[in-house]
Amino acid sequence: MTDSPTFLRDLRVSYDLDALVESSAPADPLELFQLWIEDALAHDLPEPNAMTLATLGLDGAPSARTVLLKGLDERGFHFFTNYESRKGQEISANPHAALTFLWTQRHHQVGVRGTISKLPRQDAESYFNSRPLGHQLGAWVSEQSSVIPGREWLESRQAEMEARFGEGPIECPPFWGGYTLLPTEIEFWQGRVSRLHDRLRYRRVDSTWIMERLSP
Repeated sequence: MTDSPTFLRDLRVSYDLDALVESSAPADPLELFQLWIEDALAHDLPEPNAMTLATLGLDGAPSARTVLLKGLDERGFHFFTNYESRKGQEISANPHAALTFLWTQRHHQVGVRGTISKLPRQDAESYFNSRPLGHQLGAWVSEQSSVIPGREWLESRQAEMEARFGEGPIECPPFWGGYTLLPTEIEFWQGRVSRLHDRLRYRRVDSTWIMERLSP
């Protein structure tokens, strides 16, 4: 194995765009999250709703991937996927999970911890029906996370589903649906000069959010 490229140790950015202080932070972390994701949208950041979902693998090792936030309400952070996928199986075995949002250009990061549960079927069907036709077909085509013999298998399966459904309508697959992560902890990270970053953590205690400042 070769040595690590020397340029990696010299990659750094000075964070000096803003500050995050208790006196101006909302009491409700979801309100602050809403402000930050709206800020990302206002600055035209690519896919500002992208989030890393971390779960516990069936082998006991951590597992992470990027998914898209598709809703946020009192039930938590919503996303949709194949229930039989790797993440679906891991969530079924252990519902405790974490999310990370990173808006690099704005020097913002949000970490969320909580418990995942399935959204009602009507939520899944409503979102599924709003998707483009190709995305709807894709949900039927992909046996997500399973080993396949090659790209040709996928293209053959797509042709099969196109013949089956034609121009639609396409029903929501029974193995596909939504999840929500109900947060118990949300941490907001604001990059600051000299790596003395601002970190505000909200912890849910019963029905109340407790705000705490963490050392960077």
